[in-house]
Amino acid sequence: QVQLVETGGGLVQPGGSLRLSCTASDHIISRNAMAWYQQSPGKQRELVAAITVGGAADYADSVKGRFTISRDSTKNVLYLQINSLRPEDTAVYYCNARVIDSTRWPYEFEYWGQGTQVTVSQ
Repeated sequence: QVQLVETGGGLVQPGGSLRLSCTASDHIISRNAMAWYQQSPGKQRELVAAITVGGAADYADSVKGRFTISRDSTKNVLYLQINSLRPEDTAVYYCNARVIDSTRWPYEFEYWGQGTQVTVSQ
């Protein structure tokens, strides 16, 4: 059973910084492509950052230059460093794992954590 758990959210002022963490079972983070999503009330869950198995990262335009996704493969932890926070960054942030199993249809599976709340407010 794949287990993902996000931590690190909280209430911060605009311009502040936060580091979110995602821990997972069975070396999921080190062995798979990972991503962070955000979901605000009344909005769709949106991809904000992704990292390949090899460590290449991509970001949504809204967070480029402010968010950094990374992993510690030894600890099997995924991070999202968030700087220069804006009120519009307020959302629940979810850790996502995309796992390929070529022996089991449909061969690609996604797993999610429970989310951690980030609130940016004066």
